[in-house]
Amino acid sequence: LSICGKLCYAIGGAPNQVAGSAAAFFLQIYLLDIAHITPFHASLVLFIGKASGAVTDPIAGFFISKSRWTKIGRLMPWMLACTPFTVVSYFFMWYLPPFVSGRVAWYLTFYCLFQALTTLFQVPYSALTMFLSTDQKERDSATAYRMTMEVLGTLIGAALQGQIVASAHVSHHCTVTPPVNTTDSWHDTPSFPDRSDPLSHQVYMIAAGVIGGVYLLGIVILFLGLCLVSVECDVIFVFFIFPFFFCGHQISSIQQLEQSNFVLFCTHAAGLRNHFQYLVVTILVSAAVSIPFWQKFLQRFGKKCAACGISWMIPFAVMLVTIPNLILAYFVAFVSGLSIAASLLLPWSMLPDVVDNFRLQNPHGKGHETIFYSSYVFFTKMSAGIGLGISAAGLEFTGYKPGICRQSDDVILTLKVLIGAVPAILILVGLFILLFYPITEESRKATKLALEELR
Repeated sequence: LSICGKLCYAIGGAPNQVAGSAAAFFLQIYLLDIAHITPFHASLVLFIGKASGAVTDPIAGFFISKSRWTKIGRLMPWMLACTPFTVVSYFFMWYLPPFVSGRVAWYLTFYCLFQALTTLFQVPYSALTMFLSTDQKERDSATAYRMTMEVLGTLIGAALQGQIVASAHVSHHCTVTPPVNTTDSWHDTPSFPDRSDPLSHQVYMIAAGVIGGVYLLGIVILFLGLCLVSVECDVIFVFFIFPFFFCGHQISSIQQLEQSNFVLFCTHAAGLRNHFQYLVVTILVSAAVSIPFWQKFLQRFGKKCAACGISWMIPFAVMLVTIPNLILAYFVAFVSGLSIAASLLLPWSMLPDVVDNFRLQNPHGKGHETIFYSSYVFFTKMSAGIGLGISAAGLEFTGYKPGICRQSDDVILTLKVLIGAVPAILILVGLFILLFYPITEESRKATKLALEELR
């Protein structure tokens, strides 16, 4: 594989991450403080939206594998066709409709549509990994390129969205330190622009337009770089190796849970409302620059050993929750970026090994790659949707009030638990299950040699 080919393939995955990052970090606070819907309704939007995307994954894998072959293959037409509709649905996901009573249905509709359309892009795009090369090292290299560009896409999405919409979440009177004996008037003072203020939602529409342009640019580069890639597939439904499936999607869902609640935590629980966009950028820059390190690490020490890097964020996240300090917050953000990089790279590097293992066990089977990839994404989105729904419902239960300067102690405690305790427990459970993952470095090399002999 040429470097140019790897770059074109990698750039194609960035737009989904740009949009997904913006939604992961800012959609919940947008729904609560700009659209002014209740935490319960926000939890419904987030959960049902993620669930709809998850349900779409196996369906997309089936229909993609049954679609007709074209001059540009079976995968590329799906990616080209869904991109314009994805851009439109993403734009309207951030639009504030003039009516109030139907806003929940509005955001639910377009968020579900956006999730489904990104699935129609992501399933064929991720499955392309198996057809770029028959060499496992080349596929791992292409995956590292892809993960680097996707982390950069996540960084770009969070940075663009954060800088553009920051003005919608700034209130000068909320920067004043409240008295020791906090009064109800402080709790009930709106901290964000009123819903009648057009600036509070227009900046979100501007950000959506900018990110929509990134989508179009990414698909053009992908098409020009890989338009000759074609795939011949027939559908075979397969089950994942359980430890990989469970640990992989759990690790990915932890990242999305952290993203969704991080801005709320900085704004309401840590007293860092003026720094959250810079902390987000610190996390993602750290993740982006550490991808090559983790790629070399897993090649030398193995993928199970590299999984230990995911646990690095646990002690520092607990420190941030218990000792909310600005300098410590930036240090925690840096270390969290290192862990996020490992959590992004590891599952996607393990998935080709799972597919190769299945190929060896079923040498006459064809076309199962999209089923593997779509199934993995299905369970990742489903678990993330459940986690996001539960976290938003927890805010509703503890009395989160949109647009006030200071939330109640119960809400602050909930945010601390969601940022510190919950991810720590899920990471430890996931790493424990990974101990039973049956593919070792030795078995992977043996599988590679056996497949070469079969070819």
